[in-house]
Amino acid sequence: MLRNTFLHIPGIGAITEKRLWAHGISSWDAFVESYPVRLSPKRLESLQKYLDESRKHLENDNPNYFADLLPSKLQWRLFPEFRHSTAYLDIETTGLDGMFNDITMIGLYDGTTIFHYVRGQNLDDFRADIEKYKVIVTYNGKCFDIPFIRSNMGLTMDQTHIDLRYVLGSVGFSGGLKGCETQAGIDRGELTGLDGYDAVLLWNDYQLKENQKALETLFAYNSQDIVSLETLMVMAYNQKLKDTPFLETNKLPDPVLQEIPFKGDLETIERIKIEKRAEFMSHGYW
Repeated sequence: MLRNTFLHIPGIGAITEKRLWAHGISSWDAFVESYPVRLSPKRLESLQKYLDESRKHLENDNPNYFADLLPSKLQWRLFPEFRHSTAYLDIETTGLDGMFNDITMIGLYDGTTIFHYVRGQNLDDFRADIEKYKVIVTYNGKCFDIPFIRSNMGLTMDQTHIDLRYVLGSVGFSGGLKGCETQAGIDRGELTGLDGYDAVLLWNDYQLKENQKALETLFAYNSQDIVSLETLMVMAYNQKLKDTPFLETNKLPDPVLQEIPFKGDLETIERIKIEKRAEFMSHGYW
């Protein structure tokens, strides 16, 4: 879809882009100045200049060029061209405030391999590894994951960032990541019902009781989050294509379902749910 996009060019708005498409200028390569589109000579010159720059930056594998020019709500258009350098990211923490709480785990998935970075083990390895990727996909990462990593670890995290919370919301998905998964037909199995608060309890259980099964369950929970992001990204991309003339030509196939190499421990999960219920009741929330 990026090669069909003209909205990153200053002075080209949604109406003009649709006019270009309607006159057969459906891609950068299809553009020629002789097409019967009512643009001023100055606008045509600017358009050609930016298209030349666009080809160069795409060839040089630079998504930030396009991310800086496109409205954030349209950055989903970058996905296929830069999928090879995309990482799906999700963090687990001890609380919601990046200034006073800590990251306990970061999960990365590149479409093939799942990586985990754990506090007290290999968390610092994330600093170098994240530099391998040029695009990051999250759910609500603009408000939570990325600012938390910046404040907690001092990283710039200046990769192009696609936040699925907003892309999915624009096509009718709601209810947080778990709600979007349900709408998409993604089954979490034994992890169904676990949420971010349970992730905190699992980490505490691992730390205080040295329960390795709690850590394994947290691995499974986080892995499901990041693997689901790829499925939801492809689904959102295909849904957004329906508003363009390019659904048939640009539609992406469903990703191959990645097998998660971790299993949740049912006994630990049940105990965590009971403890959460008891704590909520003690505070009058149940």
